[in-house]
Amino acid sequence: MTRQKIQIKKIDNTAARQVTFSKRRRGLFKKAHELSTLCDAEIALLVFSNAGKLFEYSSTSTRQVIERRNLQSERIDGLEPISTLELQLQSSTCAMLGKEIAEKTKELRQLRGEELQGLDLEELKHLEKLLEGGLNRVTQTKDELFFKEISILKRKEVELMEENQQLKEKMRNSPHVVQPTVAQQGLGQPSECNGHAWRSYSSDISLRLGLPYPN
Repeated sequence: MTRQKIQIKKIDNTAARQVTFSKRRRGLFKKAHELSTLCDAEIALLVFSNAGKLFEYSSTSTRQVIERRNLQSERIDGLEPISTLELQLQSSTCAMLGKEIAEKTKELRQLRGEELQGLDLEELKHLEKLLEGGLNRVTQTKDELFFKEISILKRKEVELMEENQQLKEKMRNSPHVVQPTVAQQGLGQPSECNGHAWRSYSSDISLRLGLPYPN
């Protein structure tokens, strides 16, 4: 048998109304519990009977849900509606900014040597002045960097010379350093290599004068 549809209206019989309220309330709370479990929703239900008795259901805390609802309501109420005039002003500003961006983009491309078709003589002269000014600024910045690097290198050179001089003074004043003698500096008797050269020179002279060969 198919269930008959019940007409949705107030039940006149008090006892029947009480029974229907009890059944429908339990069914409503059951559906709220299923919705909360299946969809991970935060739900709170408050039901007052005809006699003023309170029945409530909450998936977490009724007070917490109510506070969250009030906070959400305050956020919505705090948002001021945008008027038609403000919307038109915003649209006009966006259009102006878009036009300015397009003009600046075109100017940048022209500075790169692109999209020069259609420019008259005055516009080309203006573009040439812009390029000359930019080139002068680039050259000036480059020269400043060069001078800065040169100054740094000169300062490093002076520091290295000072460190070298200090090392020389330490070596002179150190008692463990043996000073070279005059013979070691090449000012005294010839070394073994120099002696060989001297004997060769003497033999050549002896042969020319008919003298005996020196030992």
